[in-house]
Amino acid sequence: MRAPHHIPTHPYPYYDEEPERPAPPSHRRSRRRPRRGRFALRTVASLLVLAAFLTLADRWAVLYAEHRAAETLKDRLRLTAAPEVEIDGFPFLPQLVGKRLDSVKLTVPDVAADRVTLAAVSATAHDIRLDGDGPTSVRGARVPELDGDVLLSFADMNRELGASQVTFREAGRDRVAVRGTLPVAGHDLRLRADVRVARDGERGVDTRIGGMRLDIGELATYRPGTRASEGLHLTPGSAAALARETRRARALLAVPSVVRALGVPDSTVREAQRSDAALSRLTGRPEFVRGAMRLNLLDLALAHPELLDRLGLDPALLGALSRLTRPVLADRLSLGFRLPEPPSGELRLRDVRVMKEGIRVRVKGSGLAVGP
Repeated sequence: MRAPHHIPTHPYPYYDEEPERPAPPSHRRSRRRPRRGRFALRTVASLLVLAAFLTLADRWAVLYAEHRAAETLKDRLRLTAAPEVEIDGFPFLPQLVGKRLDSVKLTVPDVAADRVTLAAVSATAHDIRLDGDGPTSVRGARVPELDGDVLLSFADMNRELGASQVTFREAGRDRVAVRGTLPVAGHDLRLRADVRVARDGERGVDTRIGGMRLDIGELATYRPGTRASEGLHLTPGSAAALARETRRARALLAVPSVVRALGVPDSTVREAQRSDAALSRLTGRPEFVRGAMRLNLLDLALAHPELLDRLGLDPALLGALSRLTRPVLADRLSLGFRLPEPPSGELRLRDVRVMKEGIRVRVKGSGLAVGP
């Protein structure tokens, strides 16, 4: 009988002694790494908070300086409203300490300029030098260079000059079309005019009024001036209607000055006064209609006021039109203005252009000073 197989009872039968067990991993180093990470995070967070605080302080200083500058400019320039001031450049405090700003943007709304109001005057000053003993005692500033932009808006002109009856709109790079109605002696006359805008010297904008015309319904057209084509004249339709109306035609032919202006022989006039057929032959000629349109009704009314009623014209209206001369009407439509002369330095116009929103003028300044 075989001996039973020997099963060793020692857990490590082939070793004299139990092998050394590996030491458990040490977590001491892993604990130090998170502490160092948290310290770095705290440092970064502190730096970010400090940077945010400095940025906030810098921006607060900018806002305060902009507000003080706006109030100072309002008082010294005698403006109705405080302008908008925007100081460029970051950071601001070092610029203030160094008494030198990179650039400052200025926007002044609603500036009075002669008969019109400038919708907005915007300018950017460069390399501003501050005058004062310290950052908190700035007394003034020197502006070596300034670029500006002036807008005379059509909306303001329509409100101020047109009184909601006359409108201004772009008609070209240097032209403005004026359309609307003009009340004269109780009559609303249709107004048409063309305004040419140009620079007047280095600080002014000049406007030249052309094509001025007032329509009295479909009856007559008034063009102020002393030339033959100017004055008060019948329209083609009313002149043709006059030729067809026997009573008015005979009344017109009864005036010797009219007969001479029409160039009609006296014998022909006498025959036309006696015979309706002869009158029809005379007034039916195209020459008669053209001659009637050349008559200046203002001159005719002064010499023969009795003809006014027969022609359908109001005597009060003709009297008012005789006083509405070209200079008077041009002054009503004038859009010109001049820039104020600065106490120091130069402020001049560079370019004038008519655009959809209005008349835009570019301004250039140098050697300007603000303050005492």
